[in-house]
Amino acid sequence: MKFIDLTIPLGIATPPWPTYEPLQLKYFKRLAPNGANGQVLTHSNHLGTHLDGEIHFHTPGKDIASLDMDFLVHEAAIVDLSNISGDYDVYTSRMVDERVEVREGDILIIHTGYHHFGWDMPTANEIRYMVMHPGPDREFAEWAKSKKLRWIGVDCGSADHPMNTIIRDWMPRQARQADKVFKKKYGMPLADYFDDSKYQLMHLEMFPYGIIHAECLGGEIDLLLNRRVTIGMFPWRFVDGESSIARCVAMVDDAEYEELMAKKASLPKTKFGDAFDPAHVERLNELSQKNLA
Repeated sequence: MKFIDLTIPLGIATPPWPTYEPLQLKYFKRLAPNGANGQVLTHSNHLGTHLDGEIHFHTPGKDIASLDMDFLVHEAAIVDLSNISGDYDVYTSRMVDERVEVREGDILIIHTGYHHFGWDMPTANEIRYMVMHPGPDREFAEWAKSKKLRWIGVDCGSADHPMNTIIRDWMPRQARQADKVFKKKYGMPLADYFDDSKYQLMHLEMFPYGIIHAECLGGEIDLLLNRRVTIGMFPWRFVDGESSIARCVAMVDDAEYEELMAKKASLPKTKFGDAFDPAHVERLNELSQKNLA
């Protein structure tokens, strides 16, 4: 068995979810004169690749330490929506079902393609990554419940549509853009489509059912699209943790790993060595230009 890393690099430049504490690092001892280097870190839990736990939004829910390994590691479906959902779009369960087999009890990983706008990428754009990515409506949430999904992962800032979060108030220029897109594509204003009854539904309506999610996936996810694979998410064994920074990997057999490494060799790399497919950015830009025209 071999592993494909689906985790983004974590450093002081990694953006947290808006208004959350970023990673801060300092040395409290050095080789000279202390004989060893030692560091102190401060940060929030919603930084880099991380797992939102139930008690992030559901007070009587489980903490991160209570999540079983069978829950965190399981068969998964990875779906690529980068050819259908651009800036501010709404994705649906039908889009997922048309591209990959999703079974009851699966982990579902959604490749929006917006990891290409993450801080570690040559096409980095923090506003698109956090504020303009696509997201789901209640239809998708109800479908996820019917499938009894273990957890959901996304390669962007949130599992919710950003305009169905407080970001809508914090970024009024982008909210006006989104409103135009919603009127054109969905026939109603943004505020009517995502009214107060739907607010942050992927958190508030899912966590009480134990369907949590991971955000800010990335790494070499472009190697593993529209297929099934075993996925492992490894947060801290964090007692009382509402969420946790985590490592996410896909597990493949040795023969397939060699094929994936051959594919990796043909693709460009980030400065951290992760392979990526620039065709996803081209598709997203084309979709988004039509949305915003």
